[in-house]
Amino acid sequence: MTAEIKDVRVALTFDFDACCVWIGTLGAKSPSMISRGEFGPIALRRILDLLDRFGIKSTFFIPGHSAVAFPEPTRMIRAAGHEIGHHGWVHENPAMLTPEQERQVLERGLEALDRIAGARPVGYRSPAWDNSPATVSLLLEYGFEYESSLMGSDYAPYWCRVGDEFSTTEGYRWGRPVDLVEVPVAWHLDDFPPFEHVWLRSGAVLQGNAPPSSVGEVWLGEFDYLYHHVGQGILTITMHPQVIGRGHRLLFLERCIRHMAGHPGVTFTTAGDYVRHWRKGRKPELPRDAGPARSKAWEAPAPQRRSLADVQRKKK
Repeated sequence: MTAEIKDVRVALTFDFDACCVWIGTLGAKSPSMISRGEFGPIALRRILDLLDRFGIKSTFFIPGHSAVAFPEPTRMIRAAGHEIGHHGWVHENPAMLTPEQERQVLERGLEALDRIAGARPVGYRSPAWDNSPATVSLLLEYGFEYESSLMGSDYAPYWCRVGDEFSTTEGYRWGRPVDLVEVPVAWHLDDFPPFEHVWLRSGAVLQGNAPPSSVGEVWLGEFDYLYHHVGQGILTITMHPQVIGRGHRLLFLERCIRHMAGHPGVTFTTAGDYVRHWRKGRKPELPRDAGPARSKAWEAPAPQRRSLADVQRKKK
């Protein structure tokens, strides 16, 4: 009997939020809280060293604010050959912005990444993983190839859509799939909720400070299921340098890498490289299990993703 051939890719992704997650999303006024972000570049250097030792290329989603605040660490990411993705300006939640404000944030982030690191991202991750109804159309307009903020799958990318319609009184109406690939994420594959201790403005407390062993049970459990029961696909793990970069957590991350790398047919990838691999022979379509109901988005011409060359010409 021929053994099943495995093709499992692991994307270790990092959101280099630095100070702006505290300033933008959490609205911090305390210098103590904001100072947590200052640890980000210290942790980043450790992470880059770890990735280099294992020969791993990763994707770093960087807010423009972080690039401006810490230009040399941002350039180090690019110089090490890692992918740079867009992550807002100061970690704003797009769902709280008008379409025009969201456009301005997108452009401001692009300008900062280009000026600081000479990077033009093809991938986008929403701060707080909370897209607005305008997000996908804007990403198509600005030539992005993929985004990584949604949760409609686990080990397989899928096509983003425009025009989904939903309410408590009508059936779900599926929007139109477009030429933008979703690299799905999940909260249980994110280091921030289990590790970071935060007092929220609402009075709630994110306890954090979980032992890495408990997180390892989840992350490696997901990997083992993908490897042994699915056999092919991508495992996308989201980390933040200021969180995962603490000493005991970096030792945990190294153990995870060794466990995954020890399986035949497993490789580490950037999100962008996997998207280019996955796109081959595919075209935008609805999820396999989607029903027949369709929204008004199907009545209009399908929005087209602009090429980066077209985007650059428009800027000039």
